[in-house]
Amino acid sequence: MARRMFRALLAAALLALPAPVLAWGEYGHRTTAAIAWALMSPEAKAAARRLLRQSAQLATPECPIRTLEDASYWPDCIRGYSERFSYTFPWHYQNMNVCQAFDPKKNCPNGACAPQQIERNLKLLADDKLPAGERLFALAFVAHLVGDMHQPMHSGDHDDRGGNDVKVAYGYIAGERTNLHGIWDTEMAERLISEPPAGVTGLLSQIGAEQRAAWRQGGIADWHREAFEAARDGAYANLPGVRICEADPQGRVQLWEPYVAASRATLRTQASRAGVRLAKLLDEALG
Repeated sequence: MARRMFRALLAAALLALPAPVLAWGEYGHRTTAAIAWALMSPEAKAAARRLLRQSAQLATPECPIRTLEDASYWPDCIRGYSERFSYTFPWHYQNMNVCQAFDPKKNCPNGACAPQQIERNLKLLADDKLPAGERLFALAFVAHLVGDMHQPMHSGDHDDRGGNDVKVAYGYIAGERTNLHGIWDTEMAERLISEPPAGVTGLLSQIGAEQRAAWRQGGIADWHREAFEAARDGAYANLPGVRICEADPQGRVQLWEPYVAASRATLRTQASRAGVRLAKLLDEALG
């Protein structure tokens, strides 16, 4: 009887929380791609549709691509084909120590990092002389890596593997144990990006024309710096009881609502920025 009552109370408590959706690895990427699709020119959309019909050429039947949203998640989905695509795994990030000066030339051996691979794949995508399958591969990585680069923990860290080595507890129900990278990728991200006003319409409703125009300014290195600064000034600076540039966190850091609230604007802004900028890049490559 007591066990059934505990389970009922736990279920009720979980239902009272914001409903979890998909992880940043999928939900965040799909949100970014959906924003981009809403803003892309008709010409770029038409060119993208022609490429999206070539999914069979990639020979990844467990990871089909039918839409730009599918394409934006494909570089994570293909981790199941690791023997074929393991060389792409370092492309997803370029972390730099938040206690040091930003240097876009650091930590990118042989161009194997997100900013360099965005630029490389944009060139491939824009070359209409290349086979359609190769250009679709490039489209997927551009759509994905623009999202990854805007996730702060893919751009800044404290020599801790993008926050993977910083143990944290998040949540009231069971004190879920994870790491700093994990909550920015999944639990906290999925909650904050999906809070009302949610979805493409909700996020775009908070971005005026002037703001969109401002976000389209600059280039990949500038946008990478922004994400680095978001990691430095938000993800790490707001850690309770931790001065990250003076000492490493000791033990597991408990993240309560003040940290979540302080992170809300950063997560939502970075997801929206990524979508606006992805639309700009795809218009230029395909429009």
